[in-house]
Amino acid sequence: MDSVPAAVAAPQHDLARHFTHVRGRSVQLAAPLSPEDALLQSMADASPAKWHLAHTTWFFERFVLASRPGYTPWDPAWDYLFNSYYKSLGPAHARPQRGLLSRPSLQQVHAYRRHVDEQVLAQLRDGDLGSDALQHLQLGLHHEQQHQELLLTDIKHAFWCNPLQPPYRDDLPIAVSAPSAQGWVEQGERIVSIGASAWPQHAAFAYDNESPVHRVLLPAHALAERPLSNAEYRAFIDAGGYRDPRWWLSEGWALREAEQWQHPLYWDDDLLREFTLGGWRQLDPHAPVCHLSYYEADACARWAGARLPTEFEWEAAAATQPVEGHFADDDQLHPHAGQGRGIRQLFGDVWEWTSSAYGAYPGFRPFAGNLGEYNGKFMCGQWVLRGGSCATPRGHVRASYRNFFMPPARWQFSGMRLARDLS
Repeated sequence: MDSVPAAVAAPQHDLARHFTHVRGRSVQLAAPLSPEDALLQSMADASPAKWHLAHTTWFFERFVLASRPGYTPWDPAWDYLFNSYYKSLGPAHARPQRGLLSRPSLQQVHAYRRHVDEQVLAQLRDGDLGSDALQHLQLGLHHEQQHQELLLTDIKHAFWCNPLQPPYRDDLPIAVSAPSAQGWVEQGERIVSIGASAWPQHAAFAYDNESPVHRVLLPAHALAERPLSNAEYRAFIDAGGYRDPRWWLSEGWALREAEQWQHPLYWDDDLLREFTLGGWRQLDPHAPVCHLSYYEADACARWAGARLPTEFEWEAAAATQPVEGHFADDDQLHPHAGQGRGIRQLFGDVWEWTSSAYGAYPGFRPFAGNLGEYNGKFMCGQWVLRGGSCATPRGHVRASYRNFFMPPARWQFSGMRLARDLS
């Protein structure tokens, strides 16, 4: 066996326990779904829950188990079905057509998961995984946590598209938020360190798009203490924000007109209710607004006489804060207001759009081998979000974590925080 570097030398029984927890959590999240639910694909950007369960399993089979000579695949044909975008590994089933995969059945996918889990755990127990396989295993666990959030956001969109609009779960608690004062935190011009040390050379996990650490000059600016609330966003709507092109980027205005946007995704036209993973509920005026596109967040910020923060301003503020907030593990699966004063709610509840285009840091190096396709090739035409959401697993995000989506995306738990320049 290859020698194992310090970055992946954690006791393998700890890794096995974490593997079991993460894999079990995905099954738990899918448990409320029927086989029919698990096949739904409501739009090209979303994927069926069954595909999420199978693809994350394929990742461990392809990058961990298949790294050992003589490994026999579960079913070679599934390599085509459940590859996502790793072109260096071969062709893949078209993303917009994942909802057509009635076969294999959900039962077969669960059998596939059990088989791969047993194989991985046996190799961890016997110490049979080399350095590369252990690194891929750790990456695979973070990858699966990303898909856990996507499973929730994708099924929410699918159920909203159903005329019956059923809840994903009817036992989710209804959080009652108290008002939370808004203020500003000012920061003078300074040079800050941004990013994370490259993994696996550095022991702490981070994706390749978070590195290397580099210095950035931040101009004097102020950040809002908390994310924008539903009531504050409603003021933008009531002021005619969706009828006034002055606030909108050209592409955003054209899309707003084409799709007749009048309010955030999942709000009813009466602006009093919103569709949640627990079904239709009264809109909480104090909770962070969510399911905004970049275009909507940018327009609202302009209307408010402010702007969206850069990802560097956001990270510099977050680096001083504990990673605490409302995450998926809290089992509410909807954002609600935090309390206190000063900078807060940077983590959890809603992903926060930034004004930063998603690109490479100076000196960026992708992961080695086929996994170099994981992040780098998407660095075009997308925008950075920071902080995690109420659907993000606890412990998955950090101050340097860079999420990214296309600017029209609305089905994620994406919100906004205001920023402004200081002269």
